[in-house]
Amino acid sequence: MYSKQYGSGPEIVVGLHGWGGDHRTFEPLEPWRPSHSSLLAVDLPGYGRSAPPAAWSLESIAADICDHLDHSGVLRFSIVGNCSGAVVGLYVAKLVSERIERFVLIDPFAFIPWYFKIFLLGTFGRTAYRTTFATSLGRSITNGALAHRRTRSSHLTASFETIDHETVFRYLKMMEDVGDIQRFSAFTMPLTLAYGENTFAAVKESITRWKAVWPQAASFELSGAGHLPIVEAPQALAPIVFGDAVNGAR
Repeated sequence: MYSKQYGSGPEIVVGLHGWGGDHRTFEPLEPWRPSHSSLLAVDLPGYGRSAPPAAWSLESIAADICDHLDHSGVLRFSIVGNCSGAVVGLYVAKLVSERIERFVLIDPFAFIPWYFKIFLLGTFGRTAYRTTFATSLGRSITNGALAHRRTRSSHLTASFETIDHETVFRYLKMMEDVGDIQRFSAFTMPLTLAYGENTFAAVKESITRWKAVWPQAASFELSGAGHLPIVEAPQALAPIVFGDAVNGAR
């Protein structure tokens, strides 16, 4: 598995990118990373420079990540999961909860909204996916249609130009297998939810559901940001990611 480390501070934050991303998802945070922290951003199995997982299941992928951290000498760490990367992080946390200092979930879905479920409808769904994400015209139309869920400077579908679409499709399929999120209610590490003010309605509904599972979790709404807070509000997000936020939690 490939990962890139930013900085050498003793407090390690492991970044898990979301659907269609890679380790570069976290680069906008680097200028705001405090010296006491280092950021280890991974390419999830099948993405970027990482080989596909041994098995296409969230359990197997979480085990691969834990093995990589072990081989990298990472003992204690915080997890920052972006979008669906937060769900992957939940499975990592189930395996090594005693080693996790904090868990930050950025714009996390708690369920698959209907507009993603369409892509899982057999042959029709795969055709719909390829039309939407695997062609330049489809990506352009989709990005334009979602202008109200992003800032002018961000692009919601740009990363889909160079990715392996079979990998992306398999990750979406795995999200369908998560089921009842109540299974994650026993986590005891500090939990933080961060989301954009203008993100998808499904994410805001998800925040409500996550808060029902974890009443103790802090939550931050990032003013002016859409579904890409790392790109759209890195300065405001960095203190949350690196554990320095003290104000603004809901």
